[in-house]
Amino acid sequence: MNKSIEKKSKFRINKDYISIYATIALFILLFLIGSVLYDGFLSIQVFSNLFIDNAYLIVVAIGEAVAILTGGIDLSVGAMIAFVSMITASLLQKGVNPFLVMIIVLLVGIVFGTVQGILIQKFNLHPWIVTLAGMFFARGSSYIISIDTIIIDNPVFSKISSYRISIFPGAFISINVVVSLIVLAAAVYMLKFTKFGRTVYAIGGNENSAKLMGLPVEKTKILVYTFSGFCSSLGGLLFTIYTLSGYGLHCNGMEMDAIAACVIGGILLTGGSGNIIGPLFGVLTTGIIQSLIMFDGTLNSWWTKIAVGMLLFIFIALQRIIVIRDEKRKVTSS
Repeated sequence: MNKSIEKKSKFRINKDYISIYATIALFILLFLIGSVLYDGFLSIQVFSNLFIDNAYLIVVAIGEAVAILTGGIDLSVGAMIAFVSMITASLLQKGVNPFLVMIIVLLVGIVFGTVQGILIQKFNLHPWIVTLAGMFFARGSSYIISIDTIIIDNPVFSKISSYRISIFPGAFISINVVVSLIVLAAAVYMLKFTKFGRTVYAIGGNENSAKLMGLPVEKTKILVYTFSGFCSSLGGLLFTIYTLSGYGLHCNGMEMDAIAACVIGGILLTGGSGNIIGPLFGVLTTGIIQSLIMFDGTLNSWWTKIAVGMLLFIFIALQRIIVIRDEKRKVTSS
């Protein structure tokens, strides 16, 4: 009798991860629907293309997720992609070494994120206000560089953009995908196995309690936005390599795509709860919706936004149910 109870407990679903389980199940369901409806949909390359086309968004969503886990937000990520693309294209046009350009734009993102973190923490400003100002600053700065599109014809960037890594016969991925998966693995390790990660969750759960526990709250919150700035600049670099162009209107409104990926991936908007793997499946789910619309060929691309909007309503409602359940459980236990 005891053995059967133990076996059942081993297979018990962790209720804290209901949202991410729902996202994974939805992703699999959509992929199966596409496989039934359209010839050629069930292929490794179609699956690989989801990563190739969205590698930059995966990286940006990871940085966004860490900010949300503390109970904050970063609205500047989309504008930072455009800013990075313009800096990269402009410097390459002037003949600057491409590898030096990569280092420069990553440093720009790190500094940008750190400044936002300092303003939020040291001056007790709301993340929405600070990062909104950062969004306007980055987008406006893009147009100071140029109001036109700058095409990148640098041989190093062109080679990186066109390079393909074979994973199966007839299937490949790009270097951008490898970079995005490395960032994901680093984020998983950082949040699960380091003091920094535990502090991030503690701040999102209850910042005052985290301070009373003696955790480095101020330092961690600044580093969170430094990390988000790094991810947005790296995502901008990946996007620039993917498109081989710089333009001030690149990724206009993409910060909402990153936030949507986090919500659909089970990151609680109030902070303190969620798995960093979630945004990956959030991005892939929105990506597979785009693929379904492309394979159909008769639907307008705006149906993607409509579908994502519907998913957001569903997952926000699911999050609210989880929060209410936890509040009732705390009341009962007390």
